Amino acid sequence: MLTNIEIQRATCPPGKRVARFADSGALYLEVSQAGSKRWFWKYYHLGKEKRLALGTYPEVTLKQARFARDDARKLLSTGVDPVQQRKADKAVARVSSANTYEAVARELHALKEREWSAAYAGKWLRMSEANIFPFIGSLPVDSITPPLVLDTLRRVEKQGKRETAHSLRQYAGQTFRYAIATGRATNDPTAPLKDALQAVLVRHMAAVLTPKQAGQLLRDIDIYNGSPVTREALQLSALTFQRPGEIRQMEWAELDFDKALWTIPAAKMKRTKQAKMSGRPHYVPLSPQALASLERLRPLTGHHKYVFPSLLGEGRCMSENTVNTALRRMGYDNETMTAHGFRAMARTLIAEELNVAADVIEAQLAHGKAGPLGMAYDRAQYMNQRRDMMKKWATYLDKLRKGADVVKLRA
Repeated sequence: MLTNIEIQRATCPPGKRVARFADSGALYLEVSQAGSKRWFWKYYHLGKEKRLALGTYPEVTLKQARFARDDARKLLSTGVDPVQQRKADKAVARVSSANTYEAVARELHALKEREWSAAYAGKWLRMSEANIFPFIGSLPVDSITPPLVLDTLRRVEKQGKRETAHSLRQYAGQTFRYAIATGRATNDPTAPLKDALQAVLVRHMAAVLTPKQAGQLLRDIDIYNGSPVTREALQLSALTFQRPGEIRQMEWAELDFDKALWTIPAAKMKRTKQAKMSGRPHYVPLSPQALASLERLRPLTGHHKYVFPSLLGEGRCMSENTVNTALRRMGYDNETMTAHGFRAMARTLIAEELNVAADVIEAQLAHGKAGPLGMAYDRAQYMNQRRDMMKKWATYLDKLRKGADVVKLRA
């Protein structure tokens, strides 16, 4: 039998590839010319001599090697080949590692990344890595229970991030449903959690919603003493009521002054990735007042790509904070009016004061149709009605600006 001193002194003689030093029970230490020392156990299975690697010395001590030999010998006594059992165990471990929550989630993310928007895909993975993977990521996906998921989400909820917690429940649900579809789980533990999280209190974008308030806002825009480019951005926000990002990214090449039309490419719209790639553009009829605003801008920014270029360098559009900052300077805090609030202002006042059909307003706002087949079958753009509406809207704003009596216009 070997001793620890003998093991430490064991070397491979010159001229030999390896040297073997026997212990008891067919356990031996194999020493190479390079000095590495490895434990092996020799055994016979179905009449064939085989050997089982038990690790490297000194990571595996003599005592540990003997225990490993004894365990393998017990397994052999039941008729199981220890080498084949080890291979089976490794295969199971590989399958188990591919079936952890994190592995399934990353697989789903890789599958969906091409069809999700870059922003959503990035947020999905980033939030999962920060809030889910550290807690349940290493667990087999079919062993995760609703209480485990709820405990993970509660960690986020306790930080005051209710909306994030609900988003994470949605991401986890997508992962578990994918695991079910691929045969790695049988149920979705997020389903019972719908009412277990604190509700998200939805806060609408601040906006002025009465004719009196709108009139004062328009007069304040007229006397805005900041950049004239920013002032026109405020004017066009009111006149076109498109999304702030679409207004900031407006390009001169997208404008047809003869047709009084602004064509926003599908790729710039707030849509799914597929709709951005293959959807139709959004057409915005321009009122005479909107065209006049653009004509005032032409000498200032007409030599740039963007109607509202950035001051930080060529090739960039106005910052997303510019319009909101201008509103703050005009005395409108974040609870009163925002850049996005021009849309709510127009939606409310056009419906209440100009008596325009809701579908026409929604088409101008570029809101999708309700229902799963809404966009597939209802493709009306109401261009004639929208042209008429935009002229009426601009005229109505002029009246509000002057402070005259507001007369409801009937269709």
